[in-house]
Amino acid sequence: MPNLVEVTYGQTGQSTNTDAFGMREMQARVYAQRDAQYLLVKAPPASGKSRALMFLALDKMQHQGVRKTIVAVPERSIAASFASTRLSAYGFPHDWSLEPHCDLCATDGDAGKVRQFREFLTSYDSVLLCTHATLRYAFKEVETSAFDNVLLAIDEFHHVSADSDNQLGEVLRDVLAKSSAHIVAMTGSYFRGDRVPVLAPEDEALFRHVTYNYYEQLNGYQHLKSLGIGYHFYQGRYTSAIAEVLDTDKKTILHIPSPNAGESTKDKHGEVGHILGMIGRVIYTDPETGIMTVERHGDQKQLKVADLVWDVKEQRDRVVNYLRKIRQPEEMDLIIALGMAKEGFDWPFCEHALTVGYRGSLTEVVQIIGRCTRDSTNKTHAQFTNLIAQPDAGDDEVSFAVNNMLKAITCSLLMEQVLAPHFKFKTRVSEDEVNAPGELKIRGFKEPSSQRVKDIIESDLNDLKATILQDRSMQKAMPGDVDPEVINKVLIPKIIQKKYPDLDERECEELRQHVVVDSVMVGAVMEDGGDRRIIRMANQFINIDELNIDLIDSINPFQKAFEILSKQVTPPVLKAIMDCIATTRLQMTEAEALLLWPKIKAFVKTHGRPPSLTAYDGQEKRMAEALVFIKQQRKQQGL
Repeated sequence: MPNLVEVTYGQTGQSTNTDAFGMREMQARVYAQRDAQYLLVKAPPASGKSRALMFLALDKMQHQGVRKTIVAVPERSIAASFASTRLSAYGFPHDWSLEPHCDLCATDGDAGKVRQFREFLTSYDSVLLCTHATLRYAFKEVETSAFDNVLLAIDEFHHVSADSDNQLGEVLRDVLAKSSAHIVAMTGSYFRGDRVPVLAPEDEALFRHVTYNYYEQLNGYQHLKSLGIGYHFYQGRYTSAIAEVLDTDKKTILHIPSPNAGESTKDKHGEVGHILGMIGRVIYTDPETGIMTVERHGDQKQLKVADLVWDVKEQRDRVVNYLRKIRQPEEMDLIIALGMAKEGFDWPFCEHALTVGYRGSLTEVVQIIGRCTRDSTNKTHAQFTNLIAQPDAGDDEVSFAVNNMLKAITCSLLMEQVLAPHFKFKTRVSEDEVNAPGELKIRGFKEPSSQRVKDIIESDLNDLKATILQDRSMQKAMPGDVDPEVINKVLIPKIIQKKYPDLDERECEELRQHVVVDSVMVGAVMEDGGDRRIIRMANQFINIDELNIDLIDSINPFQKAFEILSKQVTPPVLKAIMDCIATTRLQMTEAEALLLWPKIKAFVKTHGRPPSLTAYDGQEKRMAEALVFIKQQRKQQGL
């Protein structure tokens, strides 16, 4: 199956070049905001967030009266990013020093770590590294005032939630309200998969945002040139299909499904054994590292394989320690994992992230894709492949499979938004205006009139898109039976109003237009039109100088994804998908019916008949439903 998303980058080297202080572009952007007490850093994997924190923390401890720094990470396997670093060797005036007794991630278990945490708060040590769990446990045993003039840095900040049951969120809210602590929140994916916000609006408003997007990062690499996101559908058991997508010539991280997932055989070790047997035969397991050597079928090439599914803790720890020390491509070929090797896991040589089964959140997918998007001399292309169960038209579980397929495709739509370059949009006032590089002028487009809308567009646009694409009403609209204008003018505004209740009607419309235009233009393709600049959007060729907001509002943002899906599954399966979605179709609303009424009249004039409830075309059927709704409303009103 072809990639649903394929993005090519410019290899400018800009994101990996360093300045006189040894800072990359993203790190310098963060450092420029070092005077902020609360800082939210949104930057993709491999952009250098850990070192950005070092620069920031050292300045605060040297010049801003901060006594010490606490860094909390979600798991020990990613703690190496915060080890002692000689920043002075690259031009910075200070070095980052983490004393061994202050590295609470160096050993497993929680015994004594809470005591060490408490002692750190009263000692002369300057930096402590711990897990989120240790921070939560220790916080229960200290006064919140102990964090006065302390910098608390939370890595992978999306683990925080505004939900009252989220313990890490409770720690953060208490520190914000009852101490003078400085806080740095760092994440590559601010949105969560459970539709619960990371921060309540009033808390988020306290933070200064620094955003460095995926496109800036990947376009500025030296070696990686392209990234593909694709889906492979299978029937039966995934173990019978894995050979079709696992290329052992590529450095790969393979995530098998959770034993609780529908795709799992419920025997995770048996699945690993099957995968190894499909590749070749295990000829040796190193007793010191736990790394297997597998002799591949056919050419007897020897592959290094790491098993992170294994339950024996000592064995898994040996494998993790080996993986943390990898420095050359030939030291590892394949990592098989379950819940590990996702966020923060650093294997720059990885070329392919292969994941079985739909993952429960967009955040998780972003993190998994991040495992293969490091810049490295051994690759010019990175690939994410999601192996997903295809619904069986005669299977009782068809609705479950359809739901997973739609969620996976929705996820790819978001990733296309995240990974692609973005235009700056302006209102076209006169015909002779010229678009500047990276800029598009659109007739009827409403530019932001308030700083609030500008801030959302600048820092939170992808988060808003994630919220929109995760909304159930939007996913139900994906197959194309909902008119594009209904999606763009009815469904999207409702989601915006719910997410940002403080915006007035004018601000909501300005933000709506920006979201819709940005979403549609991500999939647009520039064409050579001779004297004219031509853009291809949704299979239409349009003079770029003739773009207007009404035209863009007439385009379904899901169109590309569903067209690809409809070409890749068999007609019976596609019918099963359509039938399944029809059972959960959006309820007709007055707003949608009013928007469709002029189109219903135009349909009758063109075809000489009203739209049919039994039509094969989804949009005609939806117009027929709107007509029934209008007649019922008129009858109820006695008209």
